[in-house]
Amino acid sequence: MKDWTDLGKEMWSYLTGKSAVINYKFIDMTVEVPRDIGPDAPRATWKLNGTLQVTTSEGSGTEPLAP
Repeated sequence: MKDWTDLGKEMWSYLTGKSAVINYKFIDMTVEVPRDIGPDAPRATWKLNGTLQVTTSEGSGTEPLAP
């Protein structure tokens, strides 16, 4: 059985080397990140409101990215 993580990995593998550009747009997204382990752990709150762009390219991973 596959989950969302598996799907994400497969999509990333497919897109790598195809000069893909992926844009994620976040509108008033809130992420709570636990600072410790446990259900009552204090949380850091991150608020995202904007666009994150991910660009893939074929190569060994040591070349600088083109502007």
